[in-house]
Amino acid sequence: MSKLAEYRQLEKHLAEQMQALEALKSDGALKKEIEFETKLRELLNQYGFSLKHIINLLDPHSSTRRQAPAQTPGTRKPRQLKTYKNPHTGEVVETKGGNHKTLKEWKTKYGADEVESWLTK
Repeated sequence: MSKLAEYRQLEKHLAEQMQALEALKSDGALKKEIEFETKLRELLNQYGFSLKHIINLLDPHSSTRRQAPAQTPGTRKPRQLKTYKNPHTGEVVETKGGNHKTLKEWKTKYGADEVESWLTK
């Protein structure tokens, strides 16, 4: 795109934005909001309060509602200890995961469903 074409395009956008701004300036609702904000800020300065003070005064629980539960990434609930008792040998295996050497051997020899039935509570 040539510099002249880019200039004309930007000029066109600027003119459109100026029209939108003029339309907003004549909007009665905007004038009311501006007037309200001006008076509110004057009142806050007069009494020495900030917007945070007013929010806490009017809605004390607003700050606690917005915050999500604090969880640190990468942490999870600890795994529960599982105890398996082999009815054939009487051997007991305690593990928090399924990556136990003896447990894997049992699952290969007896089948995963059979070994899961040996889980004691």
